[in-house]
Amino acid sequence: MTVFTAVQQAGGADTTLPSREARLAYRDGMASSTAGVANGFVQGNLAILPEKLAGAFHRFCQLNPKPCPIIGMSDLGDPRIPALGLDLDIRTDVPRYRVWRDGEVTEEPTDIMQHWRDDLVAFVLGCSFSFEEALMDEGLPIRHIERNVRVPMYRTNIACSPSGPFAGPMVVSMRPFKPADAIRAVQITSRFPSVHGAPVHLGHPHLIGINDIAKPDYGDPVPVAADEIPVFWACGVTPQAVIANAKLPFAITHAPGLMLITDLRNKQLAVL
Repeated sequence: MTVFTAVQQAGGADTTLPSREARLAYRDGMASSTAGVANGFVQGNLAILPEKLAGAFHRFCQLNPKPCPIIGMSDLGDPRIPALGLDLDIRTDVPRYRVWRDGEVTEEPTDIMQHWRDDLVAFVLGCSFSFEEALMDEGLPIRHIERNVRVPMYRTNIACSPSGPFAGPMVVSMRPFKPADAIRAVQITSRFPSVHGAPVHLGHPHLIGINDIAKPDYGDPVPVAADEIPVFWACGVTPQAVIANAKLPFAITHAPGLMLITDLRNKQLAVL
C-alpha cells in the first residue's frame, strides 16, 4: 500500500483536512517518507527532551534559527500542541521515531506511548518540505520527490552556537539545480525564514565538510547532473547530530525524512 492510498483510506468525510488524514494513517502504524504528502501543509522536525534540558535546548534554537526554527512547543508532559492541530498527538502521529539513550539510537518505533513521561517537553521545528511546494509551484524540480526517496542530508563542518550541553555540527539537506534555477530557489526560499529560509551553501560540498555527496549521513542519495550544482539548506535534523554529540541520557526525535504533518498551511509561513 502506498502512503497516498493509506492516507486516503485513513480519512473520512471530504471535509477532513489532508494533514489530519495523513496523521491518522501514521497513527495507525504506517511508516514512510512524508515528502510530497498533504501538499500545502507545514511539516515539522521533532525533538522531545526532559524538562531539565528543555531550557538549554530552547536557547540553542534561538541561537541557531536557520537549522532550528521553532514552530511549536508542548506544555510540560502534554503530548498535544493544539496550535499545530487540534487532534494532534505527538506520541503517535509521526511515521517513525528515534529513541536516544546516551547519544545512541536504541529504538525506532512507530509510536512512543511507552516512552512518554510527565517531565517531557516536545519541540517542533520548521522543515524544508514546506518550501518545496513553493519551489514546485515555480516549476523547479525536486529530485528526491521525483524519485520517491528521502531527501539527502549531511553533517557539515559548520559549527552551531552552543547552549549548555547542546553543541555540534549543522546538518544540511541538499537539492540539485541548474545554476539559473538555483538562483531562483534562493529567491523563493528566502521568503520562508521559519522553515530554514535561504540556502547556507551552493556548490563545492567539500568546503562545508562533505567529502562524498553520494554518501549522505541521513536520507538517500540523489544524482547531481553535470550541468547542476548542489544547493544546501540548514536542516532540522541538526538536533539529532547535537544529541549524539552531547551523549544525552534520553531524548526522542523523528526519524529523518519522516516528519510530523501539522494543520498549518505553508502559505501562512511566507514572508511577502
